[in-house]
Amino acid sequence: MLVRVSTSSLKDSRWYEYVVRFALGGAATVFTGVLTKWFGPSVGGLFLALPAIFCASATLISSHEKRRKREAGATGNRRGQEAAALDAAGAALGSLGMLGFAAAVYLLVGTYGHIALAAAFCVWALAALAAWWIWLRVRRAR
Repeated sequence: MLVRVSTSSLKDSRWYEYVVRFALGGAATVFTGVLTKWFGPSVGGLFLALPAIFCASATLISSHEKRRKREAGATGNRRGQEAAALDAAGAALGSLGMLGFAAAVYLLVGTYGHIALAAAFCVWALAALAAWWIWLRVRRAR
């Protein structure tokens, strides 16, 4: 299986779905800003990516799959759930990469500040790809 980019879902989206994504993402970002002000950046940073990005994308992926199946004459409820679950699995694997990124920045920024982000990016890419590769092998073994 090759990793590739698909722009087909951009054509499938309706204008109001972009408005919903923007509004939900903006509201989650404001909420995270309030949390950051009250509890500090360490706590606020934990809440920034998940509600702003994942929740909106999971619901939209599910609705797109349901609509595709409905247009083909089926209900598509199961297909929508499976597509959202696959997106969730990808988000979990990506979060392992982000954990590696955070650890690399934490360890390197004090001593090697000028290359810390580049090194952290490499750690993120390797960790996310390794997690994906392991997940793929385990899935195929079942």
